[in-house]
Amino acid sequence: MLYVETLGNLPELAEGEVKALLELASSKFRVLDKDYLFLALEADESALPLLSRLGMSHEAGILLFSAESLEELYSKAQTIDWSFLEEPFAVRKERMINCRYDVKAIEGKLGGIITKEGLKVNLTHPKSIVRVYCGEKLWVGVRSLYFDPKSFQSRKADKRPFFKPISLPPRLSRAMVNLARARREILDPFMGLGGILIEAGLMGLKVYGVDIRDDMVRGAKGNLEFYGIKNYNLIVGDATNLREVFGEKKFEAIASDPPYGTSATLAGWNREELYKKALESIYDVLEGHLAIAFPAQFDAEKAAREIGFDVLERYYQRVHGSLDRFFYVMKV
Repeated sequence: MLYVETLGNLPELAEGEVKALLELASSKFRVLDKDYLFLALEADESALPLLSRLGMSHEAGILLFSAESLEELYSKAQTIDWSFLEEPFAVRKERMINCRYDVKAIEGKLGGIITKEGLKVNLTHPKSIVRVYCGEKLWVGVRSLYFDPKSFQSRKADKRPFFKPISLPPRLSRAMVNLARARREILDPFMGLGGILIEAGLMGLKVYGVDIRDDMVRGAKGNLEFYGIKNYNLIVGDATNLREVFGEKKFEAIASDPPYGTSATLAGWNREELYKKALESIYDVLEGHLAIAFPAQFDAEKAAREIGFDVLERYYQRVHGSLDRFFYVMKV
């Protein structure tokens, strides 16, 4: 089994992202249990390469066991052959908001059980980290993946050569690519300066972008090049007429954050008409999943279903006083 610790700001979306990547890895993989921000996964290590793409999570790893008391945890730990750990190791706990056990001494006690097998401890520079999560249950695993916040910070809008303040955070951009179930390529028909495409390109996907403004296309190209992304195709074009832009080509995945019509340009369109026309245009060139954000005032579900989309998921976010939005996952 595996585990994932998700972020707390959009937990439902973060769980949806995990489920999407498990779906890509195998139809047999699933979320087996949830304990606050801790997800126990029925999946094996073959899922880890895809889980390494996660944006809305802290870490992931191998889940060894769970326990419903400290005594049970220590008893199970004594039956584990810990020789698989790379030395030196450290034990680190995560006391979640729903933790119902007294775990103040757990690192020392569990570490003591492991060191009895002759393994060395290094609390400052461990090569293996044994993780204990305390929630409704106690969960013990070994970290495999750590999603360094500094890496995401380095890709924030104001760190790019070309930027505008209205841009999705890198973690959320990455999650949208994953919610779209992209395997090989992705299109953003409202790419702006390329925030979603940067994350997709860093995952090794071929990225396609469309924007109606030439300066945005030039800026997006500069941003992609800045992060070392070469496999891209950026086009000045109209998101409401993607068939004209791409001919008969179909895309396996599309992810986008259309303009909201405040300081963002709508190129002369009424906002709701723009969204409806864009959804129709996306439907014409899509053969898989769409992940897209819309302000809450727009009835995207009704518009999408009238076009022919299946609306699979919806996640709410309050951004600030004048903007509430939903992130949708749709499928043709």
